[in-house]
Amino acid sequence: MTLPSVTLPTTASATGDSVTVSATTSTLEAFADTVVPGAKRYSGDAAVAGVAGPPGGADIGFLDLLRHPLVALGPLLPEMAAGLNVAATAYAVAHLIPLPWGLPPFVGLAFPHRTAVLTDLFQRDRPDRLIWILLALLVSAAFDSAPHRHTVEALSNGHPGLKFLGFPAVGPDGRWRCAEFSYGRQLANPHPATTAKGSPS
Repeated sequence: MTLPSVTLPTTASATGDSVTVSATTSTLEAFADTVVPGAKRYSGDAAVAGVAGPPGGADIGFLDLLRHPLVALGPLLPEMAAGLNVAATAYAVAHLIPLPWGLPPFVGLAFPHRTAVLTDLFQRDRPDRLIWILLALLVSAAFDSAPHRHTVEALSNGHPGLKFLGFPAVGPDGRWRCAEFSYGRQLANPHPATTAKGSPS
């Protein structure tokens, strides 16, 4: 199933421009925002529920990670979004929740209901459970480490997740060095054959 492109109602960017978002993109952004909640990016941002401060799962290049050649999930994104919307529709019908017209069903749910849909998708008796767990793990990876981007480039461009976590900046020589031991003390002496670059020989 391929979802059509839709113009989300009453959406505008920070500059006042209208925003046209495909149903697949808005659905998967809503999924990412449910896993790592954030603030709305602009007035009328339907995909982001806005239940937490910035940044959130919709801000950190989650879809870029899924489309990366080494991940290669791009062709499957419409089917994943369709699966989320089928689950959201079933949940809304079961709980007598009216869905807004013009939005994908998952996007149209309030944040507590989105969370409930994901909770159902993660249950052990679901045959597609691992798909949704993998998708949630990729949201976390995109936020925590930006694996689809070079770390230096991600930091220089202000990657929201790395910035939020306080990831240290690279040194002038392009290397990272820790001024303090992570455990607060040195756990062992370097092997005498360790090279100047830190590699044991």
